This record gives sequence, structure tokens and C-alpha cells, in this order.
Amino acid sequence: MPVLNRWSDADAAAAVAHYGVQGVAEPLALRTYSARLLGADPDLVLHGGGNTSVKTTVTGLLGETIPVLCVKGSGWDLGTIEPPGHPAVRLEPLRALRALDSLSDEAMVAAQRNNLIDPAAPNPSVEALLHAFLPHTFVDHTHSSALLALADQPNAAEVCRQVFGDRVVLVPYVMPGFALAQSCADLYEAAAERAASSGVELEGMVLLKHGLFSFGATAKQSYERMIELVRLAEQHLATGNRLSQPAAVPERPAPAAALLPRLRGALGRAANAAGSRSHWLLDLRATPLARAVVDDARLADWARRGVATPDHVIRTKAHPLVLPAAPAAADAAALEAWSAALAPALQAYAAAYQATFERQNGRVGGIKKPLDPLPRVVAIPGLGLVGIGKSAADAAVTADIAETWATTLLAAESIGRFEPVGEDDTFDMEYWSLEQAKLGKAAEKPLARTVVVVTGGAGAIGAATALAFAAQGADLAVLDLDGEAATAVAQRCGSRALGLACNVTDPAQVREAFAAVAAHFGGLDIVVSNAGAAWAGRIAELPDADLRASFELNFFSHQHVAQAALALFRLQDQVAAGGNATTRLGGQLLFNVSKQALNPGPGFGAYGTSKAALLALVRQYALEEGGAGIRVNAINADRIRSGLLTDAMIRERSAARGLSEADYMGGNLLGAEVRAEDVAEAFVALARLERTTGALLTVDGGNVAAMVR
Repeated sequence: MPVLNRWSDADAAAAVAHYGVQGVAEPLALRTYSARLLGADPDLVLHGGGNTSVKTTVTGLLGETIPVLCVKGSGWDLGTIEPPGHPAVRLEPLRALRALDSLSDEAMVAAQRNNLIDPAAPNPSVEALLHAFLPHTFVDHTHSSALLALADQPNAAEVCRQVFGDRVVLVPYVMPGFALAQSCADLYEAAAERAASSGVELEGMVLLKHGLFSFGATAKQSYERMIELVRLAEQHLATGNRLSQPAAVPERPAPAAALLPRLRGALGRAANAAGSRSHWLLDLRATPLARAVVDDARLADWARRGVATPDHVIRTKAHPLVLPAAPAAADAAALEAWSAALAPALQAYAAAYQATFERQNGRVGGIKKPLDPLPRVVAIPGLGLVGIGKSAADAAVTADIAETWATTLLAAESIGRFEPVGEDDTFDMEYWSLEQAKLGKAAEKPLARTVVVVTGGAGAIGAATALAFAAQGADLAVLDLDGEAATAVAQRCGSRALGLACNVTDPAQVREAFAAVAAHFGGLDIVVSNAGAAWAGRIAELPDADLRASFELNFFSHQHVAQAALALFRLQDQVAAGGNATTRLGGQLLFNVSKQALNPGPGFGAYGTSKAALLALVRQYALEEGGAGIRVNAINADRIRSGLLTDAMIRERSAARGLSEADYMGGNLLGAEVRAEDVAEAFVALARLERTTGALLTVDGGNVAAMVR
């Protein structure tokens, strides 16, 4: 999709007014506005990439005027950046560094931090000096896919000169930092002198194999120059000829739900062997763009070429792992053969990565420590590109960048040959401490890397449980009979959470929902089987239809959910004949049993008997699945405000007993009402008890009649 000029004078004025109320001066307000325009276009900027700046002034403590560079800070994304995302750095001390012959990364970072107006501000961009050394008020930098398709050619300088003429400075590849800033400044000044004599005004710089800069006296001018330069690149690409070379892939390949859990399990075993955490999440891109790359006979060659721009290597590593084509859906033997090929493919990838590391580490003096050798992108002919991450959001970022790689590669091949930076430069970027710092080193939450399904997820207990797991770092799929309500809860659980309509009494719907979970996240780790309802009536007078309906929801639906979950757990832990199954992802089944299983009440026989059967089911699963590393536990909760115990029922029951509502709800040994959030925390606690299975945890404030022993 071509880039569009989204500048609006009215919106720019509104931004100035909006930020002006916050005390932000007009130059920084306009810098924020145009930076967000750039960040909103994924063909220009992705996930924290790119950087922008404005040169302006601030007033010091003594009333003095201080020239500053407000440049994008570490940790900010251009798509959502706010004024604090462009921390102010004293400009003159930065420009004085130009006189140095060399400057280490550590000294550069220290100099930039020492000159921050606000010492608590984030680190300025690693390319802050490049912005400082240029004379323009506004400077924009993107990694435009169209530009990279030109800049990643073997004859990139010739192609770019043909497309842009003398409007841009061409800069050979230099790794970001002081050396790049010096090189850009030197080349800019020489080009500006030539341009002045010919009456041409420079509008930008092409950093070969890297990206595009534009600059101007105003935010609008710099932004519009960026859009125009990218438009020229797109026009040139439109003259290309994209010829596909189809590979042999099945007409009806096995679905993602059958393949991704197998890949996730194999990846977990490989990660464990490499000393890394075994749980990873997957994000499949089966778009026409992704399929155009993975279904091409040149895929193996393309995969060895490298990343579209070196910045991407920290997310995707230098190369994707190419797997055998997805087997045909109806060919069970081919599916097993495909599964058997996963472990050797991952081992070969890790060995090649380690060999590259040793070779490159020797080149730089043996000072680096190896990162984990696992792939972050997997290409599967017949299926698509798969991003791998520590969370669903992380995997989605990787998949986005993988699609950008595919976009750049296909465009580059249509006009010539995709030839990005080589192994040396890619290694230097991947192992550059300043680049690794972008990923952050925050400790992972206790349930990070886990995929959790909650049924009955739109109810009081289900919603509280989904939110509690999300707060502990899990990725959520929320299932409920009410699909809109499930989606609403999922939206509160994270950007990649999944909300699905599902009638859990229908085994076909349950299987379909769990297949959707596997396709979305790559697999499954924990199920909270929570859906339920109570039928009232004396058991001797209860119609068979009511008793059967109660068993359908309160017993058989849990069996359907457990069976669907176990099918995914087993796919993840499937090992080819002769393989080693010592590392399992395992899984957990958690059930909402209710106190009725232990302490039945009069008039609720349909509910109590079905819940008692559910408790027996829990114990049976714990007995039979422990050997597979699957833990099975349950919650015994009572008197929770929910769809089972509505406000109207609470009023009626408390009045009938001559109690206040508070006394009725607090009718337990602790004298305190038990909330849905208390049940949710109990589910989370069970999930974290790694050596507990077959347990029934009571959450009722103390009810002697419902005590397990």
C-alpha cells in the first residue's frame, strides 16, 4: 500500500493547542504531531524503530536561553510518542563532539546523558549525534520498506542516484553511533556545497542498507519530504517485474491448529536443551504476502540473505528457520514425518547459529557472550511466516517485522537482487549493547509465556479469573456463550487476548474454539473450566430434562473442554519415535467444582449431583494424566456474587433468614464476604503450585460442612 501524506494543517494546529495547555512549546508540539504521523504508517516505522528530532531552545534556571536537541528517547514508539518522548539535550556540547577523531559507545551515551536538561529523562537515541550534526531544525528517520528495496541492492548507490537524483546524500553503510554521525555530517557538507553551486536543495539522506533521513526548516517540510522521497521509491518499484517460482505445496495443507502446537513443543525442547525457558508463543502470518515468500522455490536462498535493515536483527535474528512444507491435511503419515523433522531442523539451526557466533566472536576478540541460538522467525511452505516471542504481543512484533522483510525482499527482487548487509555487520548489530538495551531486561512475571483459556469467561468469576491471570503475565483466551461479552473481557486482558463465542455443551464448538486458540497463540498451557449454572428443584420432583441439562453443562461440558485441552497438550509434547521426551510443556486443567460437590443443599440436587460427578472427573484426570506432566486441580467456592447468586437472590435469601445482606454474604467462619476476585486468586495460586495435582482448594471463608476432611 503506497504511503500517504497525512499532514493536516488543522490537526497540526490542534496539536499545538492541545500540548500548549500542558506548557509544551510549539516546535516540540509539532515535532510530536509529525512523529506520530510517521509512526502510524508501518511501511515507514515499526515497533520502536526510526527516530525524530527538533532543534529548539529552553529556558534555564537563571533565565538563560539554552539551545537544545529534542530527540526521540529510548523506550518510546513514534506511533504513540508524547512530548516527554523527545528529551531535550544541550545542543552545543553535542556538536562540540564533532571535533573528536573517535568516541566509544559508552562515552557517547555518557556525554548525551550528562547533557540532558532533565537528568531523569530516558536515554537519547543512539543516533542523536547524527541529528545534532545536521543543521536542520527538523530531522526525520525511517526504515521505509520501499526505500530499503532500493538500498538493499548490490548497486544501491547507482539505483538511488537514478531515483532521487541530487536531492539526497548517499551514505555507505556504517554502523550507528559516532562513526556514522561523523560520516553523515562530512558527506552532507560536501553534498550541500555542490548543491548550492547548482541551485539544488538537499532534502534527505539515504543510508545504504539502513534507511532514509529527511530534514527541513519546519515539521511539515521535513515530513512531506519524507513522504515524497518514499513515493519516488515506490514509483521506481512499480516498474519492476515480480515473477514467482512456485514450490510444491499441498493444495489442502494441514491447518495451523495441527502444526503450530507441534512446532511449539519442539521449540520448547530445543530451548530447554539450550538452557533457555521452554515456553514460547507463536504468531502465524498466512497473508498473501507471507505465502508469496514461503511458497516460492527460492525460499531457502532468500532466507540466507539477511534482514531488511540491521535494526531488525535483535527481533528476528539474522535468518528465519525454513521448515519442510506443511503436509497435506489428509495425510497422517506425512504429518508424522513433518513432526519428526522439527527437532533436527531446530538442532541444525542452533548449530549454525553457534558456528556463526564463534566465527564472529573470534573476529571481534572473543569479548561477546552468546545469546540463545533459537530462531525467532519460522517459514513454513504451505502455511506462512511464524513469529516467535516471550508473549503473544512479542511474537506479533516479530511477525510484523518478518512481513516487512518479506515486503522488502519481494520488492527488491522485482527490480534486481535483495542483498542486505553481510554477516559481519549483522553480527555487530545483534551483539551491540546499545541495540540489545532496546529489548529491556525487566523480570518476567510469574505466568509469562503461558496461554490460558477461561470458559464462562464473561461471568463474574470467569472475568475476574481472566484478569488475574493476565496480571500475572499470561496470555488469555476468553470463552463464553455470549461472544460479545467474551470479547469485552478479552480486551481488558491485553492487546492480543482472544474472545470467542462458545457453547461448551457442544463438543464440536469446543474443538473449534480450541483450534482457534492454537492457531492464534501456537498452543495452550492452562485451562480454567469455569462455566456452570444451577437448576433448582427437589430431586424427587425434578424433570429428567432439567437433570440432563445440569449434567450437560456442569459435567459433560468440562469433559469436552478437558478432552480438547489434552489433545493440544499431547500435540505439544509429541516426540518422534526414538526421540527424547524428558522435556515436556505439560499443561494444567483447573475446574470450578463448587461447594455443592461436598455440601449439597436442599432444592439443588441437579446442581450438587452434577458437581459431585465433576469432582470425580477431576480426580480421574489427575490419576491418569500425571505421568504426562499434566496437573489437574479444582476450586471449591461458595456464596460468590455471580450469575449463580444474583443480587436478587441475595436479597431474598437474606430476608428469608432475617439477616442483613452483609451478614448473609459473610456467613462463614471469617465473617467476610468472599468475592469473585478471591476465587480468581485461588485459581492463580493453584496454577503456580508446580508439585500439586488432584487438589481441591476451598474458597468460602470457612464452612465446616464443606471442608474436604
